[in-house]
Amino acid sequence: MHLLLTDRLTCPHCGPAFGLILRADRLTERRVHEGALGCTNCRDLYPIQAGFGDLRAQPRRPLSALAGEAPAVPADEEVERLAALLGTAGGGGATLLLGGAIRFARPLAALVSPIEVVACSSEAAGWDESEGVSRLVSGPGLAFFDGGLRGVALEGEHALEAFLREAVRVLAPRHRVVVLNPPPDTQARMMSAGLGGFVQAEGIAAAGR
Repeated sequence: MHLLLTDRLTCPHCGPAFGLILRADRLTERRVHEGALGCTNCRDLYPIQAGFGDLRAQPRRPLSALAGEAPAVPADEEVERLAALLGTAGGGGATLLLGGAIRFARPLAALVSPIEVVACSSEAAGWDESEGVSRLVSGPGLAFFDGGLRGVALEGEHALEAFLREAVRVLAPRHRVVVLNPPPDTQARMMSAGLGGFVQAEGIAAAGR
């Protein structure tokens, strides 16, 4: 997990008004490998183990029961199209991938550096730490401050149902939420969540703030 990303994280129990304090037990080249994030309000600690942050409110199941293997790498043209729709050209910051979209994390990070790509899924717990990719799991909402992320991509019904409105909350103005393999009612759901400027083509949909 990148050190600067920890400044964007909030307490999943207390809500987005409450930031977290980092305790870094092992830090190399601005990446936190071991440590914890603490809330000064509820006093809970959220562990970072092998670079993976567990930002789930209590009760939490062991991460070892949730970890998965790194997914297959998408084709170059798919990565380039996602990067274009997310609007990640130039500057720093962070963009968030949820659900099945996490398979784009590593190739997207290589393409959009110095933007940090955040893979938010329990399945990312089993991945090796890599440059440009921060890994975490969050629940019940997204443990980020309002309006701070440069794009969010989601894939899968669970990700849409659980996180679409949260994705809009954490999205910076003039940036987009992208849905991969969108279901038929995606436009209505995105509009209802407060997004506009809907576009869709060949298995991908996007709308912005």
